[in-house]
Amino acid sequence: MFTITIESADDTPRVVRIDQLPCLIGRSSKAEIVLSGWRVAREHARIEPDAAGIRIVDLGSLGGTQVNGDRIVAFGPLAESDEILIGGHRLRLLVSPVTTRPSGLRSSVDAASFSGEPAHDQRGESAPEASPLDRHVWRRLLHRRLLKQIDLTRQDIRGLTGAQLREQVGQTLRQVVETEPELPTEIDRDILIHEVLNEAVGLGPLEGLFADEAISEIMVNGTAPIHVERAGKIEQTMLAFSSDEAIRSVIDRIITPLGRHVDEGSPMVDARLADGSRLNAVLPPLSLCGPAVTIRRFNRQLYCAEDLVARGTLSWEMLRFLELCVRSRRSVVVSGGTGAGKTTLLNLLSGFIGADERVITIEDAAELRLSHRNLVSLEARPANAEGRGLISVRDLVRNALRMRPDRIVVGECRGGEALDMLQAMNTGHDGSLTTVHANSPRDALSRIEVMTLMSGVEIPLHAIREQISSAVQIVVQQARLADGSRRITEIAEVTGVESGKILMQTLFRFQMTDGQSGRHSPTGHIPHFLESLGAAQRPDALELFGEPI
Repeated sequence: MFTITIESADDTPRVVRIDQLPCLIGRSSKAEIVLSGWRVAREHARIEPDAAGIRIVDLGSLGGTQVNGDRIVAFGPLAESDEILIGGHRLRLLVSPVTTRPSGLRSSVDAASFSGEPAHDQRGESAPEASPLDRHVWRRLLHRRLLKQIDLTRQDIRGLTGAQLREQVGQTLRQVVETEPELPTEIDRDILIHEVLNEAVGLGPLEGLFADEAISEIMVNGTAPIHVERAGKIEQTMLAFSSDEAIRSVIDRIITPLGRHVDEGSPMVDARLADGSRLNAVLPPLSLCGPAVTIRRFNRQLYCAEDLVARGTLSWEMLRFLELCVRSRRSVVVSGGTGAGKTTLLNLLSGFIGADERVITIEDAAELRLSHRNLVSLEARPANAEGRGLISVRDLVRNALRMRPDRIVVGECRGGEALDMLQAMNTGHDGSLTTVHANSPRDALSRIEVMTLMSGVEIPLHAIREQISSAVQIVVQQARLADGSRRITEIAEVTGVESGKILMQTLFRFQMTDGQSGRHSPTGHIPHFLESLGAAQRPDALELFGEPI
């Protein structure tokens, strides 16, 4: 047996249960599933058993059959996440064990089934009733019927507060559920109402995920199960949105109060939520799986130095060395991939800046949390719907130079602002901090070269490398390992330029021992800048590298 949901633009969604295969789909009254419309052939497609499960076969129809947006001749095995499109009708299967129909025997669900009346086959027997057993299907149907009920009763919900809206829509939803005699008794009505209500006026399945502090990332890939990241590992949840329309509603509900807009004409949007979380949404046709949403949660827990050492991110010697670098005004670049923990480390390093210094932070989306008395936090602003009002990170870096900063902390260098950052480091604003996306310290410097060229200013490459070598002293490489843990894998010092090549030496390295674990250790190289330290600091610093005093 399998259950199939049918959604049409001009009709209420219906659910049909089919007991045997094969199953004919078409406009003919002889079809097991009858669909209306001139784009539907009399015998349009057939669902039949397959060696791996169930497949759908197009029977040479002019309008064609699509599965997940692609026109097919045959497709299988069908999964519950697959969406079938036939002549404007959307079909989804909820698969259960099925039996192949004996020759000559037919179990039909004809047009009468769609009007709620019992259908009969050629022998006069009653066909199976349209009784779905899946809560996901009922959630989708009740959501559609709720919206129709609100529209029919002409409820004015525009002036209601969030609590009033939830109460009024909840009452309407309970009325819809009470008038639904086919709702299976094994489905908990209170839970179903709660889920539909969350999807209608809240954030749907995201409500519970936002309440889980252990989740650092939420990934929505259309109506497929939602994925989350916990402790650095991605896992699949049992939660999913009922439809693409529900995802669109949640996206609009999140970004509209922020003054942002997204539609087919502008199908991508970035936004920062009220709690500091970052949202990225991509709509079809750019996203082929339906609306895709990625939310990076704002971590309310502020990790201290002891936490990172306890987690194995770095050793005490590395921590003391990085603190020495910041306090002695060495400019530091933190490099790593997405989700490697660069922002967390940058936040820690920024905490080593003297409390009496004037600090200006510049970010694309505010994530840093500093407690300095003389602190100015700046955040870039995207263009509005008319394409005006853009304030880039580069604009903010230029403006920060006029604000008498002691230190400039840029959350991430992505483009031409790298040139302005280098110039700032070379003109009295040493000791500044930033991050870049790169896989190694050497790659990080190459990325800075490329970003400098993106500024549009024609500068010879050798001059750019001279600027980098004099501006950047330390590169910290961070990575996320296969087990989800974050590790500082290398700390390197920029020592100068020779024959047009930037010279570097590795000071600390993370050495893998068994493929899963490892240890941090110094390489034995002594940083060149230690010579500029006072006589009182130099012996303590040398101890970090295992050198005798």
